[in-house]
Amino acid sequence: MSRPPRKISETGYYHIIMRGIGKQMLFEEPNDYQYYIWLLGKYSEDTGASVCAYCLMDNHVHLLIFDRVGALPLFIKKIGISYSSYFNKRYQRSGHLFQDRYKSETVEDDTYLLSVFKYILRNPQKAGICKAEEYTWSSYKLYGNKSSFVNTETLCGMLGSFEQYAEFISREDSGVCMEYGSEKIDDERSSEIVKRLLGTDSGTAIQSYPRAQRNEALIKLLRAGMSIREVERCTGVSRGIIQELIW
Repeated sequence: MSRPPRKISETGYYHIIMRGIGKQMLFEEPNDYQYYIWLLGKYSEDTGASVCAYCLMDNHVHLLIFDRVGALPLFIKKIGISYSSYFNKRYQRSGHLFQDRYKSETVEDDTYLLSVFKYILRNPQKAGICKAEEYTWSSYKLYGNKSSFVNTETLCGMLGSFEQYAEFISREDSGVCMEYGSEKIDDERSSEIVKRLLGTDSGTAIQSYPRAQRNEALIKLLRAGMSIREVERCTGVSRGIIQELIW
């Protein structure tokens, strides 16, 4: 069965996650992080996909990408091939390094753009490693830096000075963004989430919504940490429809 096509963002913004296969470590030492960042800059320039934020964790990578020219698949492919070749040669291993296809979601409004931007940069803090501003392998310190390949021009227009940006990133909020996996949520908890987010006692009610409203409701449930299977079970909406919203 062929994979469903990825959804195209109307704004051009995408949240991307690349993960090591079987939670394989992607970065063993500083040179590895530095090489991956160099690849981000090189292939951003080569393909036209613009990097707006990045955060490199031990076994996965978060990216915020702006792409109006359809360059994203080639950008990710080039990085994956180049970094896998480098890593396998350096550490005398063979085979795939990254898990499956990269995971992606579209970012369709300014509110969610800011949520994703903050989420990416706060990843080390969320993981209990250090504060966002202390983490070496993210684009945190590149905000407003016009000499860097990281393009924060639009975000600067929304957030203002570096001080205003730093204050924004430091604030905790309840926003939830796409993750690679989440803990299993039981049916009772699913019902609570549906009621809280959608204001209905039955998730199946969204089947009667207009398509745009239905999709918006499904995305809310996914962002709250529910898996595709859990959303499918509590709403009765088919897995294929739900998958199209996040790939």
